[in-house]
Amino acid sequence: MLLYSGHEEDNASHTQGVAFMLSKVARNAPVGWEYHGSRIINASFKTKKEGILLNIIQCYAPTDDSNDEIKDQFYERLQSIIEKCPRKD
Repeated sequence: MLLYSGHEEDNASHTQGVAFMLSKVARNAPVGWEYHGSRIINASFKTKKEGILLNIIQCYAPTDDSNDEIKDQFYERLQSIIEKCPRKD
């Protein structure tokens, strides 16, 4: 199973995109996921411990030579996503 966030157009450049590739066992674990453009995806997974979720944020940060505005937008969005993650899971 692949949870993908990125460009899906055939002619899109392959410069951005993030994903979770799940094994057969892990396919039963996702509780939910959200796509945040072509650079960030977050997901929550069940764990073996009842009532405990594992929250993972996968991201592809702009390179240092990217425009400062693009970098600022990325890190602001990432910080917002981090702040929304439950603290008790």
